[in-house]
Amino acid sequence: QVQLVESGGGLVQAGGSLRPSCAASGGTVGSYAMGWFRQAPGKEREFVAAISWGGGGTRNADSVKGRFTISRDNVKNTGYLQMNSLKPEDTAVYYCALMRKGSPSTWYREAQYDYWGQGTQVTVSS
Repeated sequence: QVQLVESGGGLVQAGGSLRPSCAASGGTVGSYAMGWFRQAPGKEREFVAAISWGGGGTRNADSVKGRFTISRDNVKNTGYLQMNSLKPEDTAVYYCALMRKGSPSTWYREAQYDYWGQGTQVTVSS
């Protein structure tokens, strides 16, 4: 059974940066697409970014384009979300997830993902 563990969240001032990571264990996940989602208090979970199994294709939500970069290291079975120019509205619990089957056109769909981490809190102060 694949397990995902996020880390690297925290408290940062507006304009700052964080780089959460997502470590996978329990299986070889290099063939899975990886996505990041977030859920702010009182809001539904929303898509943030996704990356293909080989890392050659990525997709970002409009709200984070130009500020967030998703990447992965399949040797380490770890994914990353580099977050720059953070804003208070980026405050949320951030989750990583893996998708066994799908395509870039479905990466934003939460229901397409097979494995989820427990989340890491990101708080951006103004």
